Amino acid sequence: MPLKKQKKSTYKKVKRKGNEKIKPSYFLVTLFIFVFIFLGTLYFLAQETPEIKVYQDKQEEEDQHHFIVQIVGYAKVLQEEYGVLPSISIAQAILESDWGTSELSVKNNNFYGIKGDSADPTVTMTTREFVDGEWIEVNAEFRKYTTWQESMEDHSKLFTKGTTWNTDQYAKVLASKDYKEAAYALQKSGYATDPDYPNKLIRLIEQYDLNQYDQD
Repeated sequence: MPLKKQKKSTYKKVKRKGNEKIKPSYFLVTLFIFVFIFLGTLYFLAQETPEIKVYQDKQEEEDQHHFIVQIVGYAKVLQEEYGVLPSISIAQAILESDWGTSELSVKNNNFYGIKGDSADPTVTMTTREFVDGEWIEVNAEFRKYTTWQESMEDHSKLFTKGTTWNTDQYAKVLASKDYKEAAYALQKSGYATDPDYPNKLIRLIEQYDLNQYDQD
């Protein structure tokens, strides 16, 4: 019996469009557009228009003026009671608290970086000290206050009562005739380790005319 010939299949394989590979040119164009938009956005954000800069400077100036106005009245009250020059009290508050914006001043009302002991409410924070000719970071215990007025009064009391190891430690600060003499007396008395501390205070006092409050 003769074998029947098998019919050839007319089915043709058709490639699915979903399997087609993305053309390299299309990928590169998409990547270029994405990178262009990304870099353009970064450039735009990095630009600071003169108007924005002027606004920021004005806002900073207003904040600084507000800080001085906030504490000057109480600084005068403390001068009458303890004899601390308002210019020194205000300048130290500015320098130590960075215009009342430091973490220690915002969260703990400590305007002067006054340290505490186990008998006081304290908070541990990292600070920089100038030791053996170089700046180092150390952890220290700083006083916590309920109000900034309490901080200012404690600062004045420190000058009149001194420290536990030397009650006359800041006597020369109180005996100073003007803010310049008082600024250098502060550094010599050991209030701060920064060798440029007196000059920083003097620059602040003269820049913002703080010595006018010593004469009222």
